[in-house]
Amino acid sequence: MRALYAEHGSALTGYVARITGDRQRAEDIVQETLLRAWRKSGSLSGDPASMRSWLFTVAHNLAIDERRSRAARTEDGAEALTDVPVAGQLDRALETWQITEALGTLSRDHREALIETYFRGRSVAETAAILAVAPGTVKSRTYYALRALRTALEERGWGG
Repeated sequence: MRALYAEHGSALTGYVARITGDRQRAEDIVQETLLRAWRKSGSLSGDPASMRSWLFTVAHNLAIDERRSRAARTEDGAEALTDVPVAGQLDRALETWQITEALGTLSRDHREALIETYFRGRSVAETAAILAVAPGTVKSRTYYALRALRTALEERGWGG
């Protein structure tokens, strides 16, 4: 736990402090986040990047839950979450990082088919011409690539 806190504690505290606006509360949330990591230590695996992403996700959810709870008890609750877009931007960056990492686990053929069709928006025929394969091959590779990507993301903690 000390090593985990040493590596991620200050970044987590700063992140949560921006969400909550309260450094002391941020430290409490980081402590709860690390406690949850300790409780799940048997089921958490993967590289340090996925652990960091998991920690930030848990801390973000705890901070937002607290803000919502506090907002429900006050009159101006709708204004309490106005500064949260920064958190959304970090979530987006972490999600992009995890998807990129998961794409790296695919075979080259599957990754190329998926990138051309989904990320570059090309048709099956266009992708087939670019990759110099039959359109049926593109369809097959895309299908199996999506299945493999789903599995890779689920292994990183994304819902099924």
